[in-house]
Amino acid sequence: MADVSLAPIHRNPLSSQKLVISVFILSVLGYGLLNHEFGEIIIASIADAYIQVTSFVAATLFLFYGIERLFKIDITKKLSESGNLQVFFAALLGALPGCGGAIIVITRYVSGSLSFGSVLATLTATMGDAAFLLIAKEPTTGLFIMGLGLFVGTITGYVVDKIHGKDFLRPKVSTNSSVDVGHIRGQSNSLILTRFWVMLIIPGIAFGILAAFQVDIDELLANPFITKPGTYLGFIGGLFCLFLWVAPTILKGSTVNNARISAYVKNTIADTNFVTAWVVFAFLIFEIWMFSFDIDLESLFSGFAFYLPLVAVVFGLVPGCGPQLIVTTMYIAGIIPLSAQIGNAISNDGDALFPAIALAPKTALVATLYSTIPALIFGYGWFFIFE
Repeated sequence: MADVSLAPIHRNPLSSQKLVISVFILSVLGYGLLNHEFGEIIIASIADAYIQVTSFVAATLFLFYGIERLFKIDITKKLSESGNLQVFFAALLGALPGCGGAIIVITRYVSGSLSFGSVLATLTATMGDAAFLLIAKEPTTGLFIMGLGLFVGTITGYVVDKIHGKDFLRPKVSTNSSVDVGHIRGQSNSLILTRFWVMLIIPGIAFGILAAFQVDIDELLANPFITKPGTYLGFIGGLFCLFLWVAPTILKGSTVNNARISAYVKNTIADTNFVTAWVVFAFLIFEIWMFSFDIDLESLFSGFAFYLPLVAVVFGLVPGCGPQLIVTTMYIAGIIPLSAQIGNAISNDGDALFPAIALAPKTALVATLYSTIPALIFGYGWFFIFE
């Protein structure tokens, strides 16, 4: 099986984003210790992120990576041999939650197996890791946008291939499919830490299912010793995910038991920690704003409603999933309308843009600019028709 699978790509563990987010969260936690009311809000926010989002992400990725491992699916080979259905399958991979499917398409394009239309299709269809958050919070809306992305990506890819041809902008130097396009999202090779993570996520997934059915977990499990068992487990689980995401360089010496940790378990943990970090970051920004300022953000932005889809589309041009998770959080909170979320979902390329920039920068630039056209059309189309 080709090395380019749904595994996470490798990023510099000392990246500035980790530094900024870790310093921010530590500062927020420090202030929470000094202000009891604010501290309760912070604990609840991190717990909500873990129970309502992290648990869902982990369960989904365990399923995806598990199916790939169990059935030994060579996705890259099947994609290369799909002929005229190439663009559709590329869009389908892009529409899957997360960035793994889109990354497969990018690397196969560079190796000469796919067309430029396939790259555009997957980048247009992908919502990146923001899809996990939207599906966890608003499953109907999440599935709708995934379907819309698949449709728009497929049409856009076929149109571009028809106009430019299948070899448009293809790099002249071939790269084999095992090229390392990755970035470490926060992996630890420690067997002890991995087991502790799994021990936390199992009840976390159970709590997440209960929360989805509007069950008050704290009330259900309340006892004389712990008044908020669900909240405290979520808080501890969220902090532990953040720790593993931020500190892989500190723990890189813990490689003794590396071979005993399944690759798909490590990949699941790494991607889950990454999503958790950004979701917690977005949740905390929102909660700090609400705690500090007596301002109705929805009313504030309503005066600029016409420009919000445009702003969201431009925001989608920023590489990476983190900024897009913030946009989705604002939509879920009712701050921006669905038209802005649609525009952002179509224009954003998630983490798939990183390997595209590294392997074929001109292709990445043209593709991401092309994706803004359908993003503006459908974002403003929804705005004028339904809003």
